[in-house]
Parts: sequence; structure tokens; C-alpha cells
Amino acid sequence: MRRSFSRAVLTIGIIVVALAVTIAVGVYILLRKADPLADDIESCVVKTSKGELELDIEQARIAATIAAVAERRRLPEQAVVIAYATAIQESKLYNLTYGDRDSLGVFQQRPSQGWGKKKQIMDPVYATNRFFAALVKVKGYQKLPVAEAAQAVQRSAAGYAYGPHEGNARILAAAFTGRAPRAVHCTYPKKATPAPSRPGDARRELTRALGAVSVPNTRRGWLIAAWSVAHAQQYGLRSVGYDGITWSSEGWKNGGKAGARDVELT
Repeated sequence: MRRSFSRAVLTIGIIVVALAVTIAVGVYILLRKADPLADDIESCVVKTSKGELELDIEQARIAATIAAVAERRRLPEQAVVIAYATAIQESKLYNLTYGDRDSLGVFQQRPSQGWGKKKQIMDPVYATNRFFAALVKVKGYQKLPVAEAAQAVQRSAAGYAYGPHEGNARILAAAFTGRAPRAVHCTYPKKATPAPSRPGDARRELTRALGAVSVPNTRRGWLIAAWSVAHAQQYGLRSVGYDGITWSSEGWKNGGKAGARDVELT
């Protein structure tokens, strides 16, 4: 009698769970049909021969800014790798308003330790310039292990922690320095009333980090293109074109009027 009762309860339980799953799937399908844009999210994918990473928009913007500042300072890709490994460990590539004691920003720099005023440190362009200014003073930094070079700048209590981020840092560096073409793709939610495109504002902000927005070579062209894709939502950009290839919400595709001497923003 008890066994029969237990089996009946178990059978009813299985039926209830099955019905719940069926209803949930049905509701999901109906919601997707009602709102075809429900899956739209803000995200960026960085893909190179070394691997693939997913970033959110703020992380992509900061990564692009770090690469642009390094380019302006004419620093090698290894410097960018060190900066990325540091920023990933310190802030996960976010411009944090808090940290240990008075640490702030992307690199968790401390006003009390002479890195600058709070407002300055919260500007990623300023913070990155300060990081690189300290890095280039480290003798032979390009030949040092990434963790050792980062620690020489940061003087962290856990300097070993920078090393594990080297692999991801190299993927980001290849993409955002422009060495790997069309390696950055970002998607944004579609709006009923799109924001106006402001390519002029985008170029002015890029100039703050990069300096003159000129394209003397293809690597720099792809750096500018990657920066522009990462900032497309902020400036309402619909497309980014370079060297006969154009980015839009659907990704990079062959075609477009942009040549190898300019990056076209629309």
C-alpha cells in the first residue's frame, strides 16, 4: 500500500515538473515572438588566432583606450600586454570608483601615493599615461616576465597575481593595437529611436588618447577601427569602415568606400 502510494506521488511529481518545463519553454518562445529584440545585449567579442574573449562595453572601451595611449607614446605591444594584465587584475578593466584604501580607477592608483588627484585618476587616458610613464622607467621591462614588470610599477602586496592574466592580455593586445585585423565586434540593443551619429565627437575623444587621427599604416588603421567599434554605442556610430571592410551591428563584412588611408565613421 505504501509502495503504491510512493510510486503514485513520484509519478505525479514527474508530471508536474514536465508540465512546468513545457510551460516555461512555451512562455519563452512567446516572449521572443512578441519581442524579437529580447536577445539584444551590450557586449563585445575579441577574436584572434590566440583565442576569443567576451567583454562588456566598458571593458572594451578601456581596452581600446589603453592601446591608443600606447600608440601615441610609441610603445611596443609588450607594454600593452603588461598594462592589460595589470588592469585585468586590479579592476577587471573597469574604471572603479573604489578600492583598497584610496585606490581608484583602472589601475587602482592611489592619490596619496602621488599618482594624481581623484578626478585625474578616474580619467582612463590620464591613468594609462601615468602607468606607462612609470613602466618605461623599469629597466629592461620588455624582457621581464609580465608579472615582474607589472609589479615593478604597481608594488602590490600580491605581485604574482598579474602573471595568470598574460594569455588574455595578449589576445586583447593583438586585437586593440590593430595587429589582428577586424578582431573586435560589438553588439548593442536596437532602439526605436536611434541616437544621432556623432563621428566628430568620436574623433575628438580618440584624439585625446591617440593624438593625430592619421593612418600611416594598416596596423594603426585597424587600431582606430577597433577603438571606434568599442565606442560605437557611445557616439551613435552605425558603421566603421576601413580598407574595403565595414563593421555594422551584423559584424565585419567586405565592402564599403573606406580605403587604407582613412577610417570612415557614419
